[in-house]
Amino acid sequence: GTFNRNGNDGTISRFGWKAQNKSLQLFSGEAYNVEMGITNEVFPQERPLPGEDQQGSGLPSNCLNLSGTGYPEDTSNPSGGSNAAVLDDVSAFSNFMRFLAPPQPGGVVLNGQPVSTTSIANGQALFRSIGCANCHNPSPGTTQTSNFVPGLSNVPVPAFSDLEIHHMGSGLADNVSQGGAGGDQFRTAPLWGLGQRIFLLHDGRTTNLIIAIRSHASNGSEATTVERNFGALTPSQQQDLLNFLRSL
Repeated sequence: GTFNRNGNDGTISRFGWKAQNKSLQLFSGEAYNVEMGITNEVFPQERPLPGEDQQGSGLPSNCLNLSGTGYPEDTSNPSGGSNAAVLDDVSAFSNFMRFLAPPQPGGVVLNGQPVSTTSIANGQALFRSIGCANCHNPSPGTTQTSNFVPGLSNVPVPAFSDLEIHHMGSGLADNVSQGGAGGDQFRTAPLWGLGQRIFLLHDGRTTNLIIAIRSHASNGSEATTVERNFGALTPSQQQDLLNFLRSL
């Protein structure tokens, strides 16, 4: 794999399915613009549907921005009074995500019965031995020293990701390029909190862990060998590995 980098200053970017954003602020601004259609100070450009660009300006004909008002739609308001928000939405989104508690690992219940810690420990060992941890690094590093929140200084981050982008092959390709990431490249998805998720993979195409694992193998995928290693495990070993993943 390789790191995606910010096109302006070359710094490593880590946020987004393709690690296309260098900060939560950029990530929030892009999502607000692309997913919700709200222009903001980080991403001020409108995204009209085909046929809406009637003025040759990149904007729909009925867009308020054509008259110079409401542009962008989400802005900060530093002079806001008691009845006005000071922070723009993008900054509020960023702060909300920044202070979320990290996911906590827990026990696993299968068919109404608690899974043994031995099974989970065996699954963790298999996770490493067949190569999953090569990309899904259990602890890629620690947080930096923080004067703002001392309690968050130098804390290990059990994200289970190397935060790099990898070629995942034709089976998972979305043919979208972002930054230095091509159409079949994605950031290694952090696995912490996996046991609390319902939808898996970048497009939420499955709720089945085995299907998600098997989807890692396709033409051009860096993970094909590891997926084959998973397939070579005994059913009992595969279940131990699944139990470990569900404990995260």
